[in-house]
Amino acid sequence: MTQAEAANTLDPTVNRLKITEIFFSIQGEAQASGWPTVFVRLTGCPLRCQYCDTAYAFSGGEWRDIEAIVAEVGEYGARYVCVTGGEPLAQPRCLALLSALCDTGFAVSLETSGAIDIGLVDARVARVVDIKTPGSGEVERNLWDNWSLLTSSDALKFVICNRADYDWARAELDARSTPPCPVFFSPSYTELPARELADWIVQDRLPVRLQVQLHKVLWGDVPGR
Repeated sequence: MTQAEAANTLDPTVNRLKITEIFFSIQGEAQASGWPTVFVRLTGCPLRCQYCDTAYAFSGGEWRDIEAIVAEVGEYGARYVCVTGGEPLAQPRCLALLSALCDTGFAVSLETSGAIDIGLVDARVARVVDIKTPGSGEVERNLWDNWSLLTSSDALKFVICNRADYDWARAELDARSTPPCPVFFSPSYTELPARELADWIVQDRLPVRLQVQLHKVLWGDVPGR
């Protein structure tokens, strides 16, 4: 990081964020799955999940003014916007971007690892919180206090890598208060066949929704789709 970039990171008066990409595609996950959506991918992530498919967003990117980001999102003419990463909340000014998008009239969702406090996120934003399973390699990073902050507009997501992950996730759901939002179990794209996960859910009559990543069904593991 250059000295100028470091100054921008620390200066709260600089209304900028580091962006990896902005693109238009089909939302493949959570409640808005299937909707044409503008994705704003922020740069940087403090986690290193072993199945991560966006490692290219760990570094690089370019500084963009929030006003310019919102203007570019508006050029696509879509209602839905998803702010993702990396881990978008690792950049504190992500909160200002989320509010600016809501103020402009977009239906906004946030994809977050669940390792950072979601309590300051604008209440108009649908928060998709990814609970890290043991198979992710980052289970110790879960911030369980986020569980009590969930609302009916949010979603919980468990990426399941294997049977041990499934049993762990099921035990966590049994041990904690029932979340007020949908719970999604998603098979790790290269590690667990969706049909196998579906069989487990049906066998146990588990009150969760099976989620396959629709964008990968359509286009495979292609960055920016």
